[in-house]
Amino acid sequence: MKICHLNTFDVQGGAARAMYRIHQGLVRAGADSVVYTPNKTVDDARVLQHRPHRTLPQKLLNRIRFSGVAREFGRYRKTRPAGLEQFSDDRTYHWRVLERQLPPADLYHLHWIAGFLDVGSFMPMVGKPVVWTLHDMYALTGGCHYAMDCDAYTHECGHCPQLGSCDARDLAHASWQRKARAYAHRSPTDLHIVAPSRWLQGVARQSRLLREFPVHCIPYGIDTAVFRPVAAEGLRSALGLLVEDRVVLFVADGVGNPRKGFQALIDALHGLETPQTMVALSIGPHPPRLQLPFRHIHVGAISSDGLLAALYSLADLSVVPSLADNLPNVALESLACGTPVVGFDAGGIPDMVRPGETGWLAPVGRVQELREALRVALADASTLRGYGQRCREVAEQEYTLGAQARAYAGLYAQVLGSA
Repeated sequence: MKICHLNTFDVQGGAARAMYRIHQGLVRAGADSVVYTPNKTVDDARVLQHRPHRTLPQKLLNRIRFSGVAREFGRYRKTRPAGLEQFSDDRTYHWRVLERQLPPADLYHLHWIAGFLDVGSFMPMVGKPVVWTLHDMYALTGGCHYAMDCDAYTHECGHCPQLGSCDARDLAHASWQRKARAYAHRSPTDLHIVAPSRWLQGVARQSRLLREFPVHCIPYGIDTAVFRPVAAEGLRSALGLLVEDRVVLFVADGVGNPRKGFQALIDALHGLETPQTMVALSIGPHPPRLQLPFRHIHVGAISSDGLLAALYSLADLSVVPSLADNLPNVALESLACGTPVVGFDAGGIPDMVRPGETGWLAPVGRVQELREALRVALADASTLRGYGQRCREVAEQEYTLGAQARAYAGLYAQVLGSA
């Protein structure tokens, strides 16, 4: 069987990295798997770049169409609250073009496709079975990727808080309706939904758009031969860390996005009192502006998985303060490297961060409880070591690339058999 994965990026961003790991696991298991994307950066012959071939009439039609899309979205520029993440229209510039250029495949596997795949033209035009792995909520909403406290996606969207809209028939409602019409071209035998976390599986089953389709839960996998506990004494020395320093690691990416919970983490760290010397270690393309009562080291963006594993290994603890999330790679990578995790009890984080085993959880958004979880976690080195061993065991038992590949191979066989 030939599988073609569609994603807006190849390895840029958390969803893309998760998609590429699914592809890698399948290739290692002997599957005929390719990735199709408009944004190729990796040197991988199995990653194919989409280069649209448009006729002049098609270009003119798309330009007219997208001037209308831009006008529709422009109505909300002044009303949309600041600091939110992307809101994605279901229509793209690849309308009725992508479908004609797809690599031949027995099954198409969709991932994070905002801005790439036009849902309205893809669903009726592609006559092959489809599996869609949800990396956020975009497939079941009118455009937001995380609905936060809004449950309008369980109805028909509208009055969208992420657009600052008071209109029941706003852009989110129109996008929701277009998705509904597109999904109506699919049956429960030829469109299967995959959620990497139990939280997102439940959300998909509650949504009016997707609840008629089978929703499976297949967790992300990780290369446990790369992400593993490694000796990091040399790296500790290079960073100027002392033996007695307690290192708390976090990813400082998207610090302006409230969903990431960065402000809650900073507030928790400010009031943290421990008997040990504390050091905050952050990873990300942009150094965060912090004024902490203890030392802060920012190492920048890390492209090497080996170096990333060493950074996880030297840390005593990783913090994932997201207020809403699917199955964050940071927590998964940390577990595989034997580093316990502290985070909020949000989304799919509890799937991996298990109190008494692999980490500590605090109620969502509760800074005082997050601070206390950090204090308790850092208080006993022997407990941290025990949790770290359990982290590695859980990663090897539940989150390997092989386990993920076997689960998807079984699902593909089921989908192709029923279709």
